[in-house]
Amino acid sequence: MNYIVTGAAGFIGYHTAKMLLENNHTVIAIDNINDFYDIKLKNERINYLKNFKNFNLEKINLNNKNDILNLANNLKNIDAVIHLAAYAGVRTSIIDPWAYQDNNVNATLNLLELCKKLSVSNFTLASTSSVYGDNKNIPTKETDNTSFPLSPYAASKISAELLAYTYHYHFNINVAVLRFFTVYGPFGRPDMVIFKFLKSIIDDDPITIYGDGNQTRDFTYVSDVANALIKSTKSKGYEIFNVGGGNAITVNNLVTVIQNYLSKKATINFIDRDPSDIEHSLADISKIKNLLNWQPMFNIDSGVKETGDWFLNNLDFISSIKLQD
Repeated sequence: MNYIVTGAAGFIGYHTAKMLLENNHTVIAIDNINDFYDIKLKNERINYLKNFKNFNLEKINLNNKNDILNLANNLKNIDAVIHLAAYAGVRTSIIDPWAYQDNNVNATLNLLELCKKLSVSNFTLASTSSVYGDNKNIPTKETDNTSFPLSPYAASKISAELLAYTYHYHFNINVAVLRFFTVYGPFGRPDMVIFKFLKSIIDDDPITIYGDGNQTRDFTYVSDVANALIKSTKSKGYEIFNVGGGNAITVNNLVTVIQNYLSKKATINFIDRDPSDIEHSLADISKIKNLLNWQPMFNIDSGVKETGDWFLNNLDFISSIKLQD
């Protein structure tokens, strides 16, 4: 099958494209390889994907309408689009909300127009658990309220979801929206908390934790997420799916797991919790289990081991990358 994967130079996009290519599908990657974080990491991912003969890269900006519609003239027989290109991050969206409007909302609109022009039947949109705001219903269901986002990032993702629904309604495009809960794994973004914790402990630097560390997160291993994305391209109608690891742990417990993996104690600095951070997060994943026959294969211990092994085996490369605050 022929897939468009946007954001293939990114963390989840890379793992999704890799999984598709390993299963002999064709991937047309759309990515402008911007400098939102260290470009060396993105180039390294793309260089690996170029080893597959069925991989093609279109280096263009999704928020440029003319570039996207011109690209449509050179494409045909696209079976599905997996849209992962986006600006991520709660705190950075508060500093520069305009970038999130351009790259998360306008870019999604342009890609939906491409789907319409090419008569693509299936569109998968990557979204986030941040759309639920500080939801008190734990575990969180797809039907829970999304009217009170706590950041421009979350608001931009809600906007993208609504745009996708209108294209389903008017043009009969099958849309699957996947709301991710704290994705982690090898080759991750430099701002990933697990990477920062690993590096700090290895370097004997203190770990910074916002709040008291008792806030909970539903950590989801990246290959589980990639598998969910690929399965979602068979979904019909308009569906929203939570994608989580199935268990929530506190940030303090995450530190313990990493300490146990490294057999080394961490020094911890606790600072005030950011008001844009949610307190507790846990996905109800019963819907995606039932409709797409998906379930997570990694728990936090096995996922941290896979992530840590990659980290330790690539320390020279990682040391050359700027890890973000």
